[in-house]
Amino acid sequence: MTLSRALPATLLLPLLLLLVGADDGTPRDTGPVAEAALADGGVSDGGVAQAQGATEDGGMLGLVPPVPVPSREEDPPFARLRSLSPKQDVLARARRDAQGRWVVPGPQGDVPLTIDPTLQSQLKDIFKQYGVPYGAAVVLEPSTGRVLAMAEHSRTQPEMRGLATRAVFPAASIFKIITGSALLEAGVKPLDETCFHGGKRRLSEKLLEDSARDGQCHSLAEAMGKSANVIFAKLTQRYLSPEALKRAAARFRFNREIAFPVPTDVSLAAVPEDDKFRFAQTGAGFGDVYLSPLHGALVAAVAANKGVWKDPVLFEPDANAPPQAGEQVLSPEVARDLTTLLEATVTKGTARRVFRERGMGVPGAVGKTGTLADRAPFRDYSWFVGFAPKDNPKVAVAVVIVNEPIWRIRATWLGREAMRLGLARLPTGALIPAKEEPSESQEEAPTEEEASEEESPTDEMAGAPAPVHAPAVKAATTGP
Repeated sequence: MTLSRALPATLLLPLLLLLVGADDGTPRDTGPVAEAALADGGVSDGGVAQAQGATEDGGMLGLVPPVPVPSREEDPPFARLRSLSPKQDVLARARRDAQGRWVVPGPQGDVPLTIDPTLQSQLKDIFKQYGVPYGAAVVLEPSTGRVLAMAEHSRTQPEMRGLATRAVFPAASIFKIITGSALLEAGVKPLDETCFHGGKRRLSEKLLEDSARDGQCHSLAEAMGKSANVIFAKLTQRYLSPEALKRAAARFRFNREIAFPVPTDVSLAAVPEDDKFRFAQTGAGFGDVYLSPLHGALVAAVAANKGVWKDPVLFEPDANAPPQAGEQVLSPEVARDLTTLLEATVTKGTARRVFRERGMGVPGAVGKTGTLADRAPFRDYSWFVGFAPKDNPKVAVAVVIVNEPIWRIRATWLGREAMRLGLARLPTGALIPAKEEPSESQEEAPTEEEASEEESPTDEMAGAPAPVHAPAVKAATTGP
C-alpha cells in the first residue's frame, strides 16, 4: 500500500485548500474540527487528535508528498492563493468578552482562545501601517503550543483571510533548519569548517566541487548564520542521502497534516532522489518546498523545546487538563546544537544588523532568515523564524512578507518586533531561567568577526532582480 493511500481522511481538506483555494464562491461547512473542539469546551490539544506518526503498514508519515508538489519556477502556488471564508476563519468569528479575552460561541457557552488581544492588535497595526502587499505573523508559546497571535494583512487583497495557515510560500532558507538538523545527526559539528567560493546569488555544480579557488571557510554555525548556500549544498551532497533528508523533513511535519481548528495547508516538500545537484539545491533552500507561517513557528519551537514537537493550540485548555506531551523528534543534544546554529544568524549573520538596532534588541534571540523571489510577476518572499530567550524560551515566532519591487519592511525586522512585543507581554519575572543540574561543558560558540551585511533579497533568489527599497520608520509598539 502506498503512503498516500494510507493518509488520514482529514488531509483532504487542507490539500484541497492548497491546490484550488479555500473559497470559490460556493459556501462550505469546513468547521467540524473547530466545532468539535468547541463542544469539548477547549482541550489541551486544541480540540483535535494529534497527527499519527506512522501509516497503517508501519511506514513513516511524510516521506512521500501526498500530492504532486508544484514547481516553484513554473507553477508557484501563491498564484492560486484564495481566501478562507469567514465561516472557516475562527479568529474572524471571535469577539471580546467581559474579561477582555477573545472567545467563540460553543454548544456549552463561550470558549476562550489562546490569542493575546493586545499582541494581536499590535502586529496587525504594524502590517497596516506599512501597507504590506501580503504578510502574516504567528507568535506562540513553545512549551505548550498555545498560539498567542496570528496576525495577517494584505494591501493588495484586503478581503484576504487565512494567510497564517496557507502553505503557498516557498520555504527558501528556512529549510536550512531541517538540513542543519539532519547534518548534526549525521555527525557534523557546529564548529566544523567547510571551504567554498562563490554561490552568493546562484548555485552551479562546479561550485560544489572542492577547488583551489575555495578561499573562504565557514563553520556550520557561520554557514547557517550567513545562509551560505554553497556550504549547505556541499554538505547535503557529502553527508546526506535523500532518505535522510526526507525523514528529517517528515519529523518536522512536512508532507503531513498539522491538526488545528483553522483549516491548515500541508507544507509540501519535494526531495529529489535521482538528481544529485537538485538534491543539493534542495538542502540549501532552493527546492520545491512550501511552508505556512504557523508551521514556521512550530519548526522554531522544536529547537526551543529541546527537540520536542508540540501541536499548535488555539482553544484555551481547561485548567485541569494535563499538559500536552508532544513528540521527541530531535535528541536534546541535536536540538542544543541546532540552537547554536540559529544563534549565529542573530549574532553574526543575516539578522545581525536588525537585532543590534539601538534600543530594539531582544536578548537571547535566535532564528533563521530566508529570501526568495518569483520572476514574473515579481514577488519578493522574506521570512524570519526563531525564538527567545535562548536559555528560557518563552515565544517562538514566524513572519512571512510578500513584497513588490518597492518595499518598506521585510520579515526579519517584523520578526524581531514580534519577539520583542511578545516578551513584553510576559509577567514580571517570567524570563528568569529555571535552575538546571550541572551538565557537560558545551562547545565554545564561534568567535565574533567582522559585521556581515543584513540579508539582501538577492542572496537566495537565484538571479531574480533585486527590489529597490525605501527606508522604513519605526513602527508603533503600543496597542490601540
